[in-house]
Amino acid sequence: MRHHNTVRKFGRPARQRKALLRSLARSLVLKERITTTEAKAKELRPFVEKLVSKAKEGNLSARRLVVSRLGDDKAGKKLFSNIAPKYSGRPGGYLRIIKIPGRQSDSARVAIIEFV
Repeated sequence: MRHHNTVRKFGRPARQRKALLRSLARSLVLKERITTTEAKAKELRPFVEKLVSKAKEGNLSARRLVVSRLGDDKAGKKLFSNIAPKYSGRPGGYLRIIKIPGRQSDSARVAIIEFV
């Protein structure tokens, strides 16, 4: 039984899911606003918010952890230099999900995820 197992699997193996989340997180950090499906946005929000909270610490171990989770040094630098200082006084809730009408091709629920 799947009681309290809330991870969305997206019909992919674990390694592909991890790569998908990394790629989405990297794009979100670099562009600060992306459009994706609603389910992917809901799965991405806690992943990125934990990274922002870690980046607010600003020490070397936090930097190494964030860069290893993102898989990109450029995105890690932007997260530490631009994004984390903006939210220094905020205890959480760094991202916003805005639901928009579905895609015309497959009627998938689409959402915009962006930094507040």
